[in-house]
Amino acid sequence: MDETLFDDILCEIFTRLPSSSSSIKSVPLVSKRWLRLYRASKTSMSLHFNRHENSVITLLPSIFHNHPCLSSLSLVFTVKNPYYNPLLSGDEVMKAESIFNDELISIISSCCFNLRKLSFLINPISLSSLLRLSTSLSLLTSLSIKLYKPQNSDFSWIALFRSLKELSIDVWSIKTSTFESGSNPNPEVVELGLESVSLSGIQSDETGVSWLWRSCRKLKKLSLKSCGTIGEIEFFGLCLKNLEEIELRTCRSIVDLVLLKVSEICESLKSLLIHDGGNKDGLVHFMNNARCNDTLKRLDLRLPMDLTDDHLLALASNFKSLSSLTLTSCIFVTGLSLKALSLSFSSSLEELSLLKCDAVEREPGLLATLGQHLGRLRKLELPYNEWLFDKEVVSMLASCNGLVELNLRGCKNLSGSVLVAVNKNCVKLKTLDIVSCRLIQADEVEDFVMKSSHWLKKLVLEENQITEAMMKLASSKLIETVVFESLV
Repeated sequence: MDETLFDDILCEIFTRLPSSSSSIKSVPLVSKRWLRLYRASKTSMSLHFNRHENSVITLLPSIFHNHPCLSSLSLVFTVKNPYYNPLLSGDEVMKAESIFNDELISIISSCCFNLRKLSFLINPISLSSLLRLSTSLSLLTSLSIKLYKPQNSDFSWIALFRSLKELSIDVWSIKTSTFESGSNPNPEVVELGLESVSLSGIQSDETGVSWLWRSCRKLKKLSLKSCGTIGEIEFFGLCLKNLEEIELRTCRSIVDLVLLKVSEICESLKSLLIHDGGNKDGLVHFMNNARCNDTLKRLDLRLPMDLTDDHLLALASNFKSLSSLTLTSCIFVTGLSLKALSLSFSSSLEELSLLKCDAVEREPGLLATLGQHLGRLRKLELPYNEWLFDKEVVSMLASCNGLVELNLRGCKNLSGSVLVAVNKNCVKLKTLDIVSCRLIQADEVEDFVMKSSHWLKKLVLEENQITEAMMKLASSKLIETVVFESLV
């Protein structure tokens, strides 16, 4: 066989090996030739290092030279606040960061011409470094970076990355008198190709974000975290027409405005996530007036102090095609609204997650009723409902014959009886998580694996729930076991 063809075949084989398999770890040990081909076949790399590892700058060119086909690169520190030093002023910290960043960016720009995805989460990056990247990495479609607060007053540099589809910016604040600004007070509005934007840390005294909304007409996904402003609301609405997914995390001060505009404009929204900061009136308005009531498929809410039965009853009345519902720490939600949801979405809901849901623990028979109505469920998650008992789960599983994934992590009062019910009723189950289910014993898990169907592919559990015989049995049945250290 031609040597070049043989090398190409080997590289193709290497790319198809799962990154978590033991085989891929042995490949580089076979010979220097295999090591060279293995490196040449790698298209993705993630590097974690400490700021004080000065050898990084020396070693990186060689590393990148040995991996010529990299299309995805992630650089992160292994510790938080790596530059913290009580002897350094803010300006000195920024200067040290800038020097280190410039060296890294120079290496990446000169060695990684084929990059499509770059996650540079080392330090906040300077505008001059962004300009260098935009020139050398013309194929870049995904960029994740940090910026210092003064720099985000002007987002017009984004237009220099002509192929960019995904952008993530984490804004950092720092007390310093010296920073690189380069702000353009009236940047020209252009049409960006961005389809996904994630912003973190945008605050009310920052105005540059309005330019971004005016320039994003193809946006499909928007994620906001710890943001205190959306800029001028009329410009914000310009980017929402084609939006399919929105995530709001810790954005209490703006969530009502966002939901108002989303309910007015978004006709094709498929997924909505709101965590840690809601607005009761904004939620009610969205549930009752959203124009995406026919398209919304996934809803994820973690609003302990804001979510009530009124919101879920409105959801049940106005939305009919929800396929995935996640509710976390819903303190003020009762079985009344959950039953209404199960009736409304009986023909569409395939995934249900009730994490730390008080109603599940305090209302006997609720899970059984939900199971009877939700016959299409394929994924069920009931994690960290510590006062949930066998009877409730077993009665629900009796009606959930189509489950392929079940998560019972942290349900401390469930016993091996649940495993018996799973084998009896959930014959198509592929994944089971019983981490921190402290009453489930190792011999019960062994018996479960022995009697499990050929569908079971993954079992997540703790060290004290395994036996040598069980591990051998799982291996013989090609069941992946993910074992966590026992906490008790």
